[in-house]
Amino acid sequence: MENKKGAGAKAGSLEGKGFYIVLFLCAAVICVSAWILIANAGTNVEDDTAEAVAVDISEAAVTIVPAGYPVETEEDAETAAGAESEDAAVSDSETTESSAVEDVEAQAVLSSGVVSYVWPVSGSVDVPYSIQTLMYDATMADWRTHDGIDIACDLGTQVIAVAAGTVVSVESDELYGTTGEIDHANGIHSIYANLASEPPVSVGDTVTMGQIIGSVGSTAICETNQVSHLHFAMTSDGLPADPTAYLPAA
Repeated sequence: MENKKGAGAKAGSLEGKGFYIVLFLCAAVICVSAWILIANAGTNVEDDTAEAVAVDISEAAVTIVPAGYPVETEEDAETAAGAESEDAAVSDSETTESSAVEDVEAQAVLSSGVVSYVWPVSGSVDVPYSIQTLMYDATMADWRTHDGIDIACDLGTQVIAVAAGTVVSVESDELYGTTGEIDHANGIHSIYANLASEPPVSVGDTVTMGQIIGSVGSTAICETNQVSHLHFAMTSDGLPADPTAYLPAA
């Protein structure tokens, strides 16, 4: 009887220990499984993060800056852009001012080459300019050209310079009587004939526009049968020119 009890007690003791062993093993399996799950989850997160970073880096423009090289910040870029805009505005302003100065200088040069003229006397044109077509001359009783215009006016009418210039000739012409000639530069000369004797200007005198250079006389023997007048002519580079092309419209 005692042996039976001892064997039963041993069997019961083994069964109790087996239960705990199984329980321990189950707990161990659960722990190992949980650890594996956690490890896998962490690995996936790290992989995802690494992949995302790799994508961001692949899409970014990377500039390698040498050590010690100044790095431009956004604030620096804005400041530089503002300075460039200001420099551009200053440059445009200087260009505009320079252009304006050049335009004024160009206009001054242009104006210096343009000469305005005034009529030497007031009156109507009695005989027109006609260098290509022959005209009948009642005094000389023949046909001839007329290298100027005859401006009708009273005897003794004061004659003025049509523009500023230098007196280059004062003489007594065989046909046109007392004659004065003024050089206006640029190849333009004005000629005043049928003047009264002894005009108030001499060769070499500088005259201004409107200055009195003589008076209407009756010294032109080739035009004595006409009304009292001033014979006025102009030349360009030594060739006859129509005075009415230079004088203002009457």
